[in-house]
Amino acid sequence: MSGNRVGAFRPPVAENGAGASAIGAFLRATLPFCEIDAEASLTRLTRACVVDFAPAGTRLMGRDLPPPEDLLLVQKGGVKLFVPDADGSERLLDYRGEGASVGEMALLGEDAPGNAPGNAPGNAPEGAPLEAVTLEDTFFVRMPKADFLWAMETHACVANYYLKKFSDTFTSKFLAAMRERRSELPAPRSFYLFSSEVGSIATRAPLGVDAGETVQNAARIMVRHKVGSLLVRDGEGGTVGIVTDKDLRTAMALGIGGDAAVETIMSAPVATIGAHEVCFDALLTMMGNKIHHLAVVEAGRITGMVTSHDILVKQGKSPMSIFTEIKAQTAIHGLYGLSGKLPGVVRTLLEEGAKAGNITRMISVLNDLILERLLQILEHELGRPPAPYCFLLLGSEGRREQTFATDQDNALVYDDWDDDIVARAAEVYFEMFAKQAIRHLVKCGFPPCRGGIMASNRKWRANLPTWKRLFSRWIAVPEPQEVLHATIFFDLRAGPGAREIVEDLKGHVLSQAPRSDVFLRHLAADCLTSRPPLTLFRNFIVEKSGEHRNHLDIKHRGLVPFMDFARVMSLRHAVWDSSTLGRLRVLAREEHIPRALYNDAAEAFELLLQLRLVHQLDQVERGLAPDNFIDPSRLSDLEKQTLKNAFEVVGRLQAFLKEMFRLNV
Repeated sequence: MSGNRVGAFRPPVAENGAGASAIGAFLRATLPFCEIDAEASLTRLTRACVVDFAPAGTRLMGRDLPPPEDLLLVQKGGVKLFVPDADGSERLLDYRGEGASVGEMALLGEDAPGNAPGNAPGNAPEGAPLEAVTLEDTFFVRMPKADFLWAMETHACVANYYLKKFSDTFTSKFLAAMRERRSELPAPRSFYLFSSEVGSIATRAPLGVDAGETVQNAARIMVRHKVGSLLVRDGEGGTVGIVTDKDLRTAMALGIGGDAAVETIMSAPVATIGAHEVCFDALLTMMGNKIHHLAVVEAGRITGMVTSHDILVKQGKSPMSIFTEIKAQTAIHGLYGLSGKLPGVVRTLLEEGAKAGNITRMISVLNDLILERLLQILEHELGRPPAPYCFLLLGSEGRREQTFATDQDNALVYDDWDDDIVARAAEVYFEMFAKQAIRHLVKCGFPPCRGGIMASNRKWRANLPTWKRLFSRWIAVPEPQEVLHATIFFDLRAGPGAREIVEDLKGHVLSQAPRSDVFLRHLAADCLTSRPPLTLFRNFIVEKSGEHRNHLDIKHRGLVPFMDFARVMSLRHAVWDSSTLGRLRVLAREEHIPRALYNDAAEAFELLLQLRLVHQLDQVERGLAPDNFIDPSRLSDLEKQTLKNAFEVVGRLQAFLKEMFRLNV
């Protein structure tokens, strides 16, 4: 990360005023300056501003930097604002995308937090300096302090915007972050990402262009309407693709002329999301598919477009900042510290009332992105693999239920080749590839599996036919002990790579498992071995000795019975979903389990997962290794009662399995 301030990059202004014209157009489209109705004032501000550039990783503000002298308006790119903790980690406060400003606090008063020397550390709350760093190559419109303050004094719309933003928005975030207690989380509050529907922010009708139109005409439409995407329509009015500003930049880089047909650069099919889905799901979809635009669908019709920027404008603190950092890495060592930033994101989500299931999905998405970027860089270093491959994600990774105390559970599958030379080359390449990948994942903060279930282990690295034979043996001739050790393999999910290989393998498993009664009975019988940790008089059963004496194993005694139930039932009914909550949802929808049992099981599982997350977050923030042992004496009476109710659901699930598989006969 660069320690320098932004260097003034002042591009020459053409004689026809093209540079000043671009700045003026930007101000006229950016709050609050777009609300200034005096043309002379806008002209003055336009002439005072210059375009500036900062590469990714540039520090704009910090303890050892002088206070900002100008207002920086983000023209293209993004900036993260955070407070460094004593242990070197970062507490993310905000994300500033296109149209947002950086440095306004320092310009509004000498006591604004976060600038040094002069303003901080002495005047920053609790001595913590505010840091601002560019997340990607960023262009700014730089407005001198004198002109910014003049606009504040002269135009009420500018003053109201920044003073309200300073007092109501950012300062409250900053003080809340500084005053929060490390070991206790506040009561849930409404959180934008989880309470607002996508349709509520996609209020503008989508713009489109007919197939056959030129790239240049598409670009003109986007500029005229100030949008970042256009839908491409066929002759019957149907949507066949999408063109984004990124597609236009790629076309220019590849030398595709402006007279080329728009469909030659479009992306297809168009990614969509329902209008009534919450913004969090939209953000997850974008991050998981590495896109920034989604078409919003209502009643089978595209009614609008939503972008990652739309969501970030509404909700400043977002996991998107880590997502951007992951994508920007060009060396593997740059990925090493990124998983350590997850606790800050998780704390924010927990504080704002996010459900545990949503949080674990977010953790899994970010972890998947780290793995994917790592493998991409590793492929570049080692050369192209001799055969298509895919990482198998297993256990909690496969179920998308990762928390802080999650080690690696993965494997590798690759295509089979009749050519012996290619097959041997694949063995040699993937041995080296997998071992390096696992070694780097450990440095990224993912501990090795204590049972050795990792792609670096020769036993768990094979071609597709070998994997199919292994699963067939587990299912057809189940050895009780071996099947128990292999249960996490039945939570498999495709990781980075040729996902169709894993989909083929998963289809093979789901075609065979429902027909093997002996195999399913083995799994169902194992579900009954872990009894709910309650005595006859509903007291908790805790560890009697050792380092966890008087503590309760929230994972194995609480969560695992729900995971086991969902797994065996999903294998019996060939449910494709691999997550516990997803499996339960499908089983209820298809009437394989009673709706009332599903509702109680899903609620109990979320509660147990929430307790585990809060417990582990507290440990991480206190510098302790996260574990799964909670102290019931520290719970409130209400929490104890709710926890006991959750454990009683386990008994109902086990009773259902006894009846289903006739295990009481």
